[in-house]
Amino acid sequence: MSIYVLLMAGPSALPVLQREGDVMLGGLFSLHDMMIQCKRLIPLSSPLPRRFNFRTFRWMQTMMFAIEEINRDDHLLPNFTLGYKIYDSCSTPYHALRASVELMGGEGEGEVEGGSCHGLVPVVIGDGGSTQSLVVARFLGVFRVPQVSYFSSCACLSNKAEFPAFLRTMPSDFFQVDALVQLVQHFSWKWVGVVAGDDAYGRGGAQIFSEKVCGIYCIIFSCGAMASIVARIRSSGAGVVLVFALEQDAGALFDEALRQGLTGVQWLASEAWSTASVLSTPPRFLPILQGSMGFAIRRAVHIPGLQEFLLRLHPSGSDASKDPFLRPFWEEVFRCSLQGDGGGDSQRGKPLCSGSEDLGSVRNIYSDVSQLRISYNVYKAVYAIAHALHAMRSCETGRGPFSLHACPNTDSVQPWQLLHYLKQVEFSNSFGDETKFDVNGDPVAVYDLVNWQLEADGQVKFVTVGRFDETTSLGRKKLYIQKTDIIWNGNQTTVPLSVCSSSCPPGTRRAIRPHLPICCFDCVVCTAGEISNQTDATECVRCLPEFWSNEECTACIPKLVDFLSYSDTMGIALLSVALLGSFCTATVVLIFACHHATPIVRANNSELSFLMLFSLTLCFLCSLTFIGRPSEWSCMLRHTAFGITFVLCISCVLGKTIVVLMAFRATLPASNVMKWFGPPQQRAFISLCTLVQVVICAVWLAVSPPSPRRLMTRESACVILLCDEGSTLGFCLVLGYIGLLASLCLLLAFLARKLPDNFNEAKFITFSMLIFCAVWISFIPAYVSSPGKYSTATEVFAILGSSFGLLTCLFLPKCYIILLKPEKNNRKHLMAKSEVQSGSLNGHLTISSKHNIIPFVSYSRGIVGMNTNISSSQWE
Repeated sequence: MSIYVLLMAGPSALPVLQREGDVMLGGLFSLHDMMIQCKRLIPLSSPLPRRFNFRTFRWMQTMMFAIEEINRDDHLLPNFTLGYKIYDSCSTPYHALRASVELMGGEGEGEVEGGSCHGLVPVVIGDGGSTQSLVVARFLGVFRVPQVSYFSSCACLSNKAEFPAFLRTMPSDFFQVDALVQLVQHFSWKWVGVVAGDDAYGRGGAQIFSEKVCGIYCIIFSCGAMASIVARIRSSGAGVVLVFALEQDAGALFDEALRQGLTGVQWLASEAWSTASVLSTPPRFLPILQGSMGFAIRRAVHIPGLQEFLLRLHPSGSDASKDPFLRPFWEEVFRCSLQGDGGGDSQRGKPLCSGSEDLGSVRNIYSDVSQLRISYNVYKAVYAIAHALHAMRSCETGRGPFSLHACPNTDSVQPWQLLHYLKQVEFSNSFGDETKFDVNGDPVAVYDLVNWQLEADGQVKFVTVGRFDETTSLGRKKLYIQKTDIIWNGNQTTVPLSVCSSSCPPGTRRAIRPHLPICCFDCVVCTAGEISNQTDATECVRCLPEFWSNEECTACIPKLVDFLSYSDTMGIALLSVALLGSFCTATVVLIFACHHATPIVRANNSELSFLMLFSLTLCFLCSLTFIGRPSEWSCMLRHTAFGITFVLCISCVLGKTIVVLMAFRATLPASNVMKWFGPPQQRAFISLCTLVQVVICAVWLAVSPPSPRRLMTRESACVILLCDEGSTLGFCLVLGYIGLLASLCLLLAFLARKLPDNFNEAKFITFSMLIFCAVWISFIPAYVSSPGKYSTATEVFAILGSSFGLLTCLFLPKCYIILLKPEKNNRKHLMAKSEVQSGSLNGHLTISSKHNIIPFVSYSRGIVGMNTNISSSQWE
């Protein structure tokens, strides 16, 4: 107990207002504000003036009124009286603790011996401030003396492990902050300044609020910080500022705000100053506080007899000499000095009181009972204690709540027994309000939302514009607001805005700015394929694979279906080229048909030429199957038609190449090789080569045919329709077989390129095969790397390119001679101006020319000229 001995060192007993009773109730009230110019502590013995708090004095008088009312009641505590011992805690923890020690029976130096206190009170009502209550609650908790506070709201006091004997009729700040958070959310304020007093009340409330609402967190810690805090509020751009502080701290802040001309701020009040007349009565604060809004304790409509009780006071009364607080109160109200020991006041300029002063003639916060909120809390605290004592006195022997079912001794009330009954208190008063404590010693939280409105006479009126009720059942709103009744700062009727960043519209998401609170952000447009369909979305949602975002990125719409169609520019171009190729081929057929009797047509095996032209026409036309919306039939047709027609064409070229080579070998003596390369054999060879491809395609279609496929990539705005190859092996075999025939044809044509002939077709076959192979070799990497429909376009391009290569190299030179050089389309030119010499080589005819010995071969019939008299009929 040495700590309390040290705390009591100093002057002797404090002034006390006392009245005897069967049970004494302790009372702690901060009658003097020790807040002169930002918390400059003024000791009681100081000659400097201390401001007397009329509001707190009314609270004290309400306690006395409730006790007298209970003592007159014959039903609640019959034949039992309540007394009181009331001390002034002077708004400081030091004085609150000194008063608590004296309530516990400390005398003289205030020694408390061995935990046994003589003359202690079993219960204490108070203190008002949370900082003072924290100190008192720790002290009283040691002795299990119940403490019922009427104004301490710090959420920390709900900790029963640390404050086991603390109860209150004032709701916890946890509920007030919940109400404030809902208020801020209701009006969509996203950037709220928070200014807190440097005490348990301010720090605790502001910390809880800042965890739930984005804002600036400032702590008032000295007079020098006021200017910087106001400057920070101005620079932050916050249009709404919550001041979570006692009325004295709030007054210091508003004084500095007024000095710096800070206007246009909507002030939110915590319940500590939401109805404080010390801020609303002087007109100097009205320019900045008009329209302020905050939560206040639920107001009592009217307590009968209280105002008369308040106005009964007079220094000449019979009990005035026993009241140490009446004199400073009277002198402060009437600005006069009473005779006696206080004569020193007259020396400071105060006139002597005349004795005719009447409290009824003065209008101030003391006599104003229109806003009974904290006074009502005091009233309920006294009645809670009275009902607890009633329950103690009503205990039936053998049914008590203590060990062995013992009942308490009401002749000597023990604090710990009274604490037990206080926790169980539950009653409804004459106003219909229920009073009870939860497991944390807290009451039901009900707040009024008050709005500071200026009346015609220049006075501030606290208008109730809403209500917060924690007891509201699930599914219903706890906060109710009547918006039409609110007058905002600057006498405005529209809700002020307070945001760090404007809301992000649908189609964008919030991107938090580094090193700034979460409510400060930039709006970033959703990327293509993602959407946000609500305001202030934290992230964009990716559309499903078959959907894509619209232009505003607010909704997912079906993706466009894309394929190589006849309406595309690319499709039209390929279609035009394919038709052009078919037309050119048909033109060549017409030319050859019109000149079928000419030597150049006959000498080039007209049957193979017409078959090749027919296959080339099919090659050009099969490219059309690759254009248009893919279907099951078109997918199967395009690949098989392409594979078979190209094999037919290459087989014709290969057959012609072999005939060219074999014809030269047939000029050798005793050679009869050409009998194996006559027209029937050529037809059989071409049919056999084509049949192999037909078999490959048939197996491919039977095992795993090509089929339509929807290609849906998340990065594309289109659904691409393609033909899936089905069996990759089948597709590779088709292309590989074509490549095999083309490679063999190229090799043979290369070997025959220098055969002695004035019109050596082997050279043109070589060029055509080089073009064909170059196109299809380049096709493979282009096909693999081309995305979507461009792979189909690449395949069509390869078909058309290789077809044009064959048509150009094999038939353009012949058409050139037929149409433009008809003089060369004769037997003499084909014989290269040869001079026929008589003679034979191994029984065969040889034709001697200027440079070469050229065998003459009839390609169509495979007949080698065996005598010099060759008729024109043999040029078939």
